[in-house]
Amino acid sequence: MNHDTTLPGRPQKKNVISTGSVFGAPCWVSLTSHDLSATAAFYSAVLGWQWRGVRLGEHFRIALVNGVPVAGIAAVASMWHTAVAWTPYFAVRDADVAASRTRERGGTAAVGPLSLPPGRAALLADRDGATFGIWEGDLVSNWESWRLAAPTFIRLHTRNAFDAALFYGEILDWAADRSGCCEVEYDGGEVVLRSQGTVVARIDSGAVEAAPDPTVRPHWQIHFFVTDVAACCRDAERNGGSVLREGAAEAILRDPDGAQFTVTSRRER
Repeated sequence: MNHDTTLPGRPQKKNVISTGSVFGAPCWVSLTSHDLSATAAFYSAVLGWQWRGVRLGEHFRIALVNGVPVAGIAAVASMWHTAVAWTPYFAVRDADVAASRTRERGGTAAVGPLSLPPGRAALLADRDGATFGIWEGDLVSNWESWRLAAPTFIRLHTRNAFDAALFYGEILDWAADRSGCCEVEYDGGEVVLRSQGTVVARIDSGAVEAAPDPTVRPHWQIHFFVTDVAACCRDAERNGGSVLREGAAEAILRDPDGAQFTVTSRRER
């Protein structure tokens, strides 16, 4: 039986890297679902993922790309009355400290921190309601392997990118003067986060206020790199999903359960 969970814990010891070496960077993504089998089938058809079970039981699975664990899925949306959505997790040195900083700065701690050996996790929300997770402990797989096989960056759509960067920076120790910290750059109206020289997150402002759908709220959007964006769009439609916006290099999709995600050409950055 594998030792993985839908959170970034329970690694195989031969392939472990501590969050201490990549703190502040995205290290995992997870999805809540109403129907585990249907959701797994959709992402297999669209993204080519394989799946394996976990010790937590039949309501949880791990997605694999070329044998590398890349994401978790949990069929708990109905049981826990949670929204169906993709959530990014950030590596932190101390989950209690990060959760406390979140509350002190006007955010909320929805779940945890919880002890999930070999680490601890919490589900949080920033001041504008965007949900994110934190993880303290060893990672599922080597961070570099995960970064190459899984989404290589995530994007926060929010009202004020610079205000959001300050909020997350204070919680996740971005731009801290020590080894392993993430670097923050300001590029026009966008904030760019780098870890070990690689772009791992972006923060945009303005789009939420101008969105035609008044129900759109600040949120983290997960980007999955693919070789053929158009083919993913057609596969999504054929398997019960929908295409919200399609371009030559990028498309926003919705799975049959309502969770949104982005597919991006590997040539784009």
